[in-house]
Amino acid sequence: MTAQDCIELAKDHGVWLAVGFMGQAMFSARFLIQWLASEKIKKSIIPNLFWWFSLAGGSILLIYALHRQDPVFIVGQAAGLFIYSRNIFLIYKKHNPDQETNLPSET
Repeated sequence: MTAQDCIELAKDHGVWLAVGFMGQAMFSARFLIQWLASEKIKKSIIPNLFWWFSLAGGSILLIYALHRQDPVFIVGQAAGLFIYSRNIFLIYKKHNPDQETNLPSET
């Protein structure tokens, strides 16, 4: 390995560390968002932005985990992405009264 190869490897490693830290910062920021939103109304809530930061941070961390080839990290982040996406879908799903099902009443 030449000196130039070491320099290129270090640059690549630095970029990936920056990606990992950026993902972690976004993922962690969701708790700050949740805390500030709850403090604002003096009630514990989970704002929509929490799920968007979860999705963005989790996606970046999944990319980083794939680069690291860490199966534990990959599975953990991939499973979380499903949950974050599902919550975003449920939040923005249009309510259609025609699609409601009537449950039988109890007698």
